[in-house]
Amino acid sequence: MEKRQQEMVKEDIINEFNVKKGLGSTSPTTGTTTEETRLLMEYIDRANMFTISKHNELKGKMLTYRKFFKSRRNQQVEVYFKCGSMSIYKEGKVSTIGRDFVMLTNLRERIWIPYTVIKSANIPYGIPNYSNTHQHFIFDNNLRKKLLYQFGETVSKRDLLKQQFFEESLTTNLETWKETWVVVFLDEGLKRVGKIKKIKEQLLQLEFLGKSMEIPVKEIQYIETIRALTVISEIWKSLSITRRT
Repeated sequence: MEKRQQEMVKEDIINEFNVKKGLGSTSPTTGTTTEETRLLMEYIDRANMFTISKHNELKGKMLTYRKFFKSRRNQQVEVYFKCGSMSIYKEGKVSTIGRDFVMLTNLRERIWIPYTVIKSANIPYGIPNYSNTHQHFIFDNNLRKKLLYQFGETVSKRDLLKQQFFEESLTTNLETWKETWVVVFLDEGLKRVGKIKKIKEQLLQLEFLGKSMEIPVKEIQYIETIRALTVISEIWKSLSITRRT
């Protein structure tokens, strides 16, 4: 007891303000300052990620890209990837970060890129590296109550909340884009054009001119949305080929 009384009481400015606000005091999580603790946690997180990469390259790659894209949510990135032997470059704003894919958007298109085909991802030259503090979702009191008492129903109705709480797979995300016209790239020079109808048992079903086609999701290299003029052009090409034959 005597030793306890002789111990030096360390000043804790955070608890000082909490007590003044009537929130009470809490025990510190570590013996360091809050900013040092945060930096240490980030360091440990990165160290764990690189350790995983050494032992499981594919899993490490997925974690690395997921981490990078999360830090760039709603910001511009450039992605280099392969479609067969063809090298492709895409630039756009990070719209959705999934478990196994990233979705980019730009003025022309929406692009789904599986992590497995990505070779490199970076911040475009000349684009400022903003902090991601503005990326937090703003919760009002009504939304807080709904999340507390009707979590599943509330989250399922909002895409932003789905992204906040869950990491969708490519198949799950494509389900939300039914009736969207897309071009699916399977290999160099091999693509399929059609309207997304459904996803079932890891098969993406497209429809084009009344004909259905099924594509194994694992064979998809990347997907792009297409504009109305491109759709008309593809229909015209298909009809022209049909007439010749």
